Amino acid sequence: MAIEIVAQTRKAQGTGASRRLRLAGKVPGIVYGGSESAATIELEHNALYHALRDEKFHASILTLKLDGRVEQVLLRSVNMHPWKSQVQHVDFQRVSASEKIHMKVPLHFINAEISPAVKVAGGIVSHIMNEIDIRCLPADLPEFIEVDLAEITIGHSIHVRDLKLPKGVEVPLRAGENPSVATAQIPRAAIAEEEEAAAAAAAAAGEAAAAPGAEAAPAAGEVPAVKQPAKPEAPAEEKKGGRGEKK
Repeated sequence: MAIEIVAQTRKAQGTGASRRLRLAGKVPGIVYGGSESAATIELEHNALYHALRDEKFHASILTLKLDGRVEQVLLRSVNMHPWKSQVQHVDFQRVSASEKIHMKVPLHFINAEISPAVKVAGGIVSHIMNEIDIRCLPADLPEFIEVDLAEITIGHSIHVRDLKLPKGVEVPLRAGENPSVATAQIPRAAIAEEEEAAAAAAAAAGEAAAAPGAEAAPAAGEVPAVKQPAKPEAPAEEKKGGRGEKK
């Protein structure tokens, strides 16, 4: 179902007129493109502000009702106030059903939790891109592009050319260009913990080997020597050569 927005032609021009519009709860804007000249418009602020919070509004063909006349447009630019929740200006572009358009659409990532990278290796999947530039006819414009992460493994990435694009949709890439969309890796914190544990184990082994009285462990395959019992010491008389008789 097409998203509809209502606007009226804006008669007053200039900075002062735009300021007065905003104070009255309206947003100045412009519609351009196609065979017609650009038209300055005004819209109700609250309705536009809530529409902008919907992801579909940014990547869909919109039905603009301007003074009772219907046009098909795309949202091209939005200017927000630096610190207020206020729309300052908005731009729309007319579209033709027979002409291809360039549009940025959001990426939706699915199945990361069942991938070998996450489920088996305990890694994380990082999103390098959150939207992608596509080219298609207005009728083929998708609301989003799905990125299936079910097969991703640690150390590997999903690239733009790996994506399954809807019918009639293409991604304008130069020859040899294939940027990454998502990548899987072990968290740095986990790697640091493993390195610290290994270093601690090595230090403990070194201290044990250097301790006084420590006996070297037998080499692999070597049978440890059996310690023979000490031989009893002979009586003092036998040491002198006699049997202990008086002469």
